Amino acid sequence: MSSKASGQSATIGKTPLLAGGNPQIAKGEGDAPVQAYIAAMPGWKRDIGHRLDVLIARTVPDLRKAVKWNSPLYGVEGQGWFLGVHCFTKYVKVAFFRGAALHPVPPGASKSQDTRYLDIREGDQLDEAQLVDWVKQASRLPGERM
Repeated sequence: MSSKASGQSATIGKTPLLAGGNPQIAKGEGDAPVQAYIAAMPGWKRDIGHRLDVLIARTVPDLRKAVKWNSPLYGVEGQGWFLGVHCFTKYVKVAFFRGAALHPVPPGASKSQDTRYLDIREGDQLDEAQLVDWVKQASRLPGERM
């Protein structure tokens, strides 16, 4: 299930995959577009997407979800978005938009001084306790307005 490097999309089922294997999902608010994105995640990434979604939903009681720019976003009403997910060829990237303020700071650096990343590769053991702690912290910070 590879996608073409030229930017043309490959297709999985009825959902096109963009270069790098990210599902092309129409912009939308709520759980339905996020679930459509997760269902279209290729291969092993789908399990990661589902697990992330479950952990985030259990951790943040007033969770708001949307898909924008072909990426699921998670936020709190009135506070903006605190986390985003994106598929790449060899990993799933979790973006903490105010990640530099988290303790410990997530490992992946960004061009933005505030954003930090967690890249999850096939076969990685997800440290769910650490992820839940980061999600709790991130959901309490002012989020990004997008």
